[in-house]
Amino acid sequence: METEPRSLKAVFADAEAQRIALETQAFTPNSQEYTDAISSAIKDYQESLHLISHLSLFSPNESLEDLSTSDLPLLLINYHLAELSQKLPTPSLPERKRILTSARDFYERFLHLLDSYSLLTPQSAKLLEAYTSSPSTFSTANSSDPTVRRNAKIANFQTEKALRQKLDYLRARPEYGATEDEDIPSGAGDEEVVREVHLANLAYRVHLTFNALDSLNREMEILSMAPPQPPPSAQQNQQQAEDDRRRRGITSDGSYNDRLDIMNRALGGKGGPILSQQGKPLQPFTLLANRQEIAKGVFRPSHNLPTMTIDEYLEEERRRGGIIEGGGEASGQVPEPDEDDYEKAEKEMYKARAWDEFVEENPRGAGNTINRG
Repeated sequence: METEPRSLKAVFADAEAQRIALETQAFTPNSQEYTDAISSAIKDYQESLHLISHLSLFSPNESLEDLSTSDLPLLLINYHLAELSQKLPTPSLPERKRILTSARDFYERFLHLLDSYSLLTPQSAKLLEAYTSSPSTFSTANSSDPTVRRNAKIANFQTEKALRQKLDYLRARPEYGATEDEDIPSGAGDEEVVREVHLANLAYRVHLTFNALDSLNREMEILSMAPPQPPPSAQQNQQQAEDDRRRRGITSDGSYNDRLDIMNRALGGKGGPILSQQGKPLQPFTLLANRQEIAKGVFRPSHNLPTMTIDEYLEEERRRGGIIEGGGEASGQVPEPDEDDYEKAEKEMYKARAWDEFVEENPRGAGNTINRG
């Protein structure tokens, strides 16, 4: 059973709901879910434009009074398309430039549509004229003087703040009949108040549009200074694949190559040959018995593993004389003399007697001839 085509009201309502979900819900940037949500909203807005064109809803022969209040939000479709298109993730600089160009076109259509209904203020009309004369160099603060640019930015911010406050005030009035989303009235509000809110919202979006065009030109200027990205050719892809196979030690016919220099590079060693033409080693290498030894070393830690236990290491150090035994409290304990060892006792006696004679002949301080106290 074929589904009935959706009406303009239904398509626009779906697009608005998706746009509001993108602004209120938390999405992971550059995720597929985020990209799909933006693409779906853009698709519904574009379908709305198609239906508007098919119904000839907007005509250059009409004035603002000829537009119904319910049709005023449809004037913002091009503005929403420009905003949403700039949020699309871009994998390359050319793709980003294409998206910015598309957003510029949507902004221009939005401004010219409002201008045809005389919805631009005199100041906005002057900005549109300045933009039309030079779109690529347009700026809301068209001056090289830092002071003038600063004052222009301050005035721009104050204007934006005043427009936003006016819009919030009108939406807060009970006559507006706002729903949970302030952009969508419940339909029970006073038509004059609802119409005034829509017109205030259009004025606010016009102000944001000129700021967005200024920012868009700055981004395009930065992208133009980026070096061009050469497109990958088939020859480059083939050369990259060949280099990768060579690094892994695989020949062109798919067989295994067990040359030492190739294996050394595969294991993280330095590049270049192992031996010179005269047979002189150019870098350290390890000779392995066979291919099985190489296979065993594939899935091993990057650090060196121990080759002996701690007990074996200590035994080897003791054998080499690298361990000094003794010390501590045991070194201060004098062993008891053996009373039966007369020869040792006699040596100790003579040693003590010689020390006593030395002390008597050399009293303490006898050699201090400089600082006698």
